[in-house]
Amino acid sequence: MFGRVRAWTRRHEQLAGALRVAPLAALSAPLAIPYADSDPAPGTPYLGVAGYLGLSALLLLPLIWRDRPVGSFAAVALVSFGQWLAGVNPLPANLAVLVALWAVAYRCAFRWALAAVLVAELGTFMALVNWYEPTLGMFTTGSIFVVTIWLAGLYASTRRRYLEGLEERAERAERERDQQARMAAAAERARIARELHDVVAHNVSVMVVQADGAGYALDTDPEQARVAVKAISKTGRAALAEMRRLVGVLREGETAITDYTPQPGLGQLEELVRGSAVPTRLEVGGDPRELPEGQQLAVYRIVQEALTNALKHGGPGVRAVVAIDYNGPELVVRVSDDGRGAAAPASTDGHGLIGMRERAGLYGGAVQAGPLPGGGFEVLARLPMARAA
Repeated sequence: MFGRVRAWTRRHEQLAGALRVAPLAALSAPLAIPYADSDPAPGTPYLGVAGYLGLSALLLLPLIWRDRPVGSFAAVALVSFGQWLAGVNPLPANLAVLVALWAVAYRCAFRWALAAVLVAELGTFMALVNWYEPTLGMFTTGSIFVVTIWLAGLYASTRRRYLEGLEERAERAERERDQQARMAAAAERARIARELHDVVAHNVSVMVVQADGAGYALDTDPEQARVAVKAISKTGRAALAEMRRLVGVLREGETAITDYTPQPGLGQLEELVRGSAVPTRLEVGGDPRELPEGQQLAVYRIVQEALTNALKHGGPGVRAVVAIDYNGPELVVRVSDDGRGAAAPASTDGHGLIGMRERAGLYGGAVQAGPLPGGGFEVLARLPMARAA
């Protein structure tokens, strides 16, 4: 319940401040008419009802701004000092000084609280000298009352910081517990993935051995070749089922998206270049070769990410060239643009280049990226050309 009250006061600071002032205002308002009817002491100005209410409002209104306790206390103290200079008798609203003192002790650093209590003590002494015949006992009683209010604010502040510390530690412990649970789950998924990988690798090895045996026995022993082909079919289905389990483990926690569209490859590069937001020219050197689908997808994603970087960092009017070279033992992919190059703002994430290097490294390749000497930026990827299955 108290937690909900604190949350509500944080959302409605000004309204909560007005509600705190309301009791003191309710105490001051009924005394306006008796105060106006009373005869002031000699040399004391007569305020009347309007003056009484106006001075009370000046003393109480600063208390509404609870989020600025030092300013609120300073405003109340200045109004009280002006009242002392004018010789106006104390009002019930002068208790606002004590309320503001408590707020400073509760919400501010100790040095501000100490300064506030010293100002309040000085005000107590000045009030006793101006309006009463002060004695040591009267000053001691007033000081004890002021210091008690101040100590109550300090205690409440200490209690508040203690509770906030407990809440922060509880939240941190909860976050650490959730993080440890996620780490444990990720480690378990990695272990399961390794085990399933071994199973899939074993099944594929069996399929290769059976296929080789079927090839040798195809002419001499067709029946044995038929048995081997059936074993290949059975083992392939088992490997496919284990592969699905492996992919399911690795994708656990991801959003389920059903997409039956084939993954893009080198055949879709021309379409990618035509649809790019950056004016791009595609150049192909050598005779295209049939590459594994995974390697084709890696090349496609590298080109796609490089064009995205050109659009983001190249500046207005940037143009790009995508060059694919099949000559030699390596597939060379070069994506260059004529944008700002080294003058481009630094990327805030850096995940694009990391992703390109990861994709190329999966097939034994490497990616280099950097600004060109004459301006512009270039991404150069080299991947050993594997034979398609």
